[in-house]
Parts: sequence; structure tokens; C-alpha cells
Amino acid sequence: MSEKISIRFFEDREVRALWDEVNAKWWFSVLDIVAVFTDQNDYAKNRNYWKYLKARAKKEDVQLGSNTNQLKLIASDGKKYKSDMLDYNGIIALGKTFPGRKANRFIDWFTFNDESIDGKSKTKAYALFESSFINSIEVGTSKGLQQIQAYLFGGLYEFAGQIRQKNISKGGFQFAVSHFLGGTLKQIEEMPENSFEEIVDKYVEMNIAHPFMEGNGRSTRIWLDLILKKQEKKCVDWSKIGKTEYMNAMMESPRNSSKLKGLI
Repeated sequence: MSEKISIRFFEDREVRALWDEVNAKWWFSVLDIVAVFTDQNDYAKNRNYWKYLKARAKKEDVQLGSNTNQLKLIASDGKKYKSDMLDYNGIIALGKTFPGRKANRFIDWFTFNDESIDGKSKTKAYALFESSFINSIEVGTSKGLQQIQAYLFGGLYEFAGQIRQKNISKGGFQFAVSHFLGGTLKQIEEMPENSFEEIVDKYVEMNIAHPFMEGNGRSTRIWLDLILKKQEKKCVDWSKIGKTEYMNAMMESPRNSSKLKGLI
């Protein structure tokens, strides 16, 4: 596990996190979140309140995402102690069960803000389209996709622009096996781009490959736009595509890409 302090701060309170390379996700300190919700600096009080919340959630059959994990975090005294951690979905579930407006404001901030990784990469995405660098990106190749991902997530992820070396899955779907990823990406590169349908088919295959540990979605959408711009002289207006509709269409696309093509 590669330890990294989270870049997220809410109202001057640090929310610590650790990156889990095996499962390709962040684990967030529950006590840091509770301290935010309660505006409380007392460690013992926050720990007791977390015990109460955990018991209440169990009693009300509220699922806090994945099972609570225990990982070692550096405390104010410089020593490492085991701390309860929740993943992204667990934090969202915890926030929804917590009374008060502050929890709601935190969840709004946690899911997206300018200082989060998602927020910073979005700012970089806007900058990319206004920069001269975009003209040097290889269109339709895995190298071009790596260039995009490195630009968006450089300084945010240690593995920015690097093809993953581990297997990953999401929602029970297994993405391309890392051991064969090199050959898979080469085959995708060679797919034709002679029509809108062929271009979207290539986009679907690149999504199935999911070549990076994180940041695949935003990177491949820009990659798709550059192919469409070159071959069809058009780009997608993503603001007109609902997030839920898009996610559902992407999940269905390995079996049937008609819904995705309709949205695009």
C-alpha cells in the first residue's frame, strides 16, 4: 500500500486518506470525518461517537459501503496507530445517516470540489483544450491516451500516465487482464476509425481495457473527442448527457453499445 496524505481539506480540517493499490481506491479516516461532522477536536469524544454511529447503523441495517477497514495512520504525535477507515461509498452512506446540515455540506464538498483530485483534474482538462499541448497528442493510440492521462493527473497520482500492472474490477466487472494489457492495447489501436460507429466501438473496447489504476473515464472521453474531431470533424457535448444514463450505457456497452451510441 502506498501511503499518501489526502489533499482534501474541509473548513481547515484535514481528512486523511490512504491509497489502496490492490483495490485501486482511497480509504478515508472515519474519525477525521466524524470530527468534521461534530466540529470536535477531542479524540476520545469522536471515537465514542463513531462507536455509537456504527452501532446505530448496524441496528438500522444501514450498509456503510465495504466493511470498515483498519489501517495505520500517522497521528499528531508522529506515531502510527490503527484507525478505522471507510471507502468512498462508506463515507457517503455515513454522511447520509448523520443529522445536521454540516454533514450535507460535507457530502456535497466530498463528492466534488475544486481542491479534490476530481476537481483538479477537471480544471486541468479545461486547460488542456486551451493549450498547445493538445496538438501534440497522438490521436487514437494508447500512447495518446497515456499523454492525456498524464496531463490530467500528473502531480495527483504517482502512477499518472502509467499503464497499470495490476488487475482491477468494478461492480463485479473484470477489466482487461494486466498481464496481456500490452497486446490488448495494440489490438485496440489497430481498430478502424472510418465511421462514427467504428469510433465508438473502439472507445468501448478501450473502456473494457481500463489501462490505468484511476482516471480512465475522463481520459478516455477526451481521447474519444480527439478521434471524433479528427475523423468526423465533431466533438461530443457531454453537458447534454446525463451522468446516470451515461454510466448505465457504459455498463451495458460490452454486450450492446446501441444505447451509448444513441447518447453520444
